[in-house]
Amino acid sequence: MEDGGRVCELLRAPGVTGIVAPMVRYSKLPFRILCRRWGADVAFTPMIVAETFNRSQQARDVEFTTNQEDRPLVVQFAAKSSTEMASAALKVAAYTDAVDINCGCPQRWAIEEGIGSALLHDPELVSCMVKETCRVAAIPCSIKIRVDKDMRNTVEFARRAEAAGAAWIAVHGRTQRQRSHEPVDLDAIKMVKESVSIPVVANGDAFSLRDVEHIADMTGVDGVMSARGILANPALFGGYDAVPAECVAEFLRLSVSLSSEFITTHHHTMFMLGPYLNRAMRREFSALSSVAGIVDFLSVQMGVAVPRELAPRHER
Repeated sequence: MEDGGRVCELLRAPGVTGIVAPMVRYSKLPFRILCRRWGADVAFTPMIVAETFNRSQQARDVEFTTNQEDRPLVVQFAAKSSTEMASAALKVAAYTDAVDINCGCPQRWAIEEGIGSALLHDPELVSCMVKETCRVAAIPCSIKIRVDKDMRNTVEFARRAEAAGAAWIAVHGRTQRQRSHEPVDLDAIKMVKESVSIPVVANGDAFSLRDVEHIADMTGVDGVMSARGILANPALFGGYDAVPAECVAEFLRLSVSLSSEFITTHHHTMFMLGPYLNRAMRREFSALSSVAGIVDFLSVQMGVAVPRELAPRHER
């Protein structure tokens, strides 16, 4: 699609677009809805392996769930062939605003499989995947990359993706080998932004709305993506410095109503409460085994009023 669709409209509009990053196990339906209700503009699914998604109905049922409120949405795939990528994109085209090709996952298993950041060494393949996806699925296709130590390679990669028809590019300002404790390279992101004409999204070290504004000011990007920051504070893009109690309660309501797995609900709530828990409270919370237990913990330990009736019926 030449116009880039709904997400590109947001990215090209005045202001900075706030985006929920793709996060393995975490950026699922209840959390995506929560983040949009509390200020995010766009949300990504977790990275989905295209080959498995194409071959297994069970994988499709487990890996991708959505509803009418879940927009604007970008479904991210990990793929290593144009056919697999385009086929996966076609399967979700009616339910998403765009698809994205993961070219940044630094995990060893992904690199060994030839997906994620392994693709940074094959710009021709990525260009072919973008072209084929746009042709077959007829929806916008973006890419998410990491930077190279030699920025000439990153700039060339971005330009080739743009020429192939990428709707926008998300840039994680760290190399394949750098980890999250190392500072993000804003100059590198700025260089990509200045080298292409399509929208660019910055990823890395966005833990508050002030961080988002600083990153945008320093790089000139059209959007800023948050992962670790928004896990701890889903209201980050709404300007809250810490997660509001009502946001936590709303997440529990969404998780129950959308039948989220308890382990996912438990982990998310732990991320949100983390700054407020001392060691003993953290130990107690870690041992909880039901939504009803979380509700009671919030009421007794945190003073957060959550109706116990929201717990699944079998837990009451």
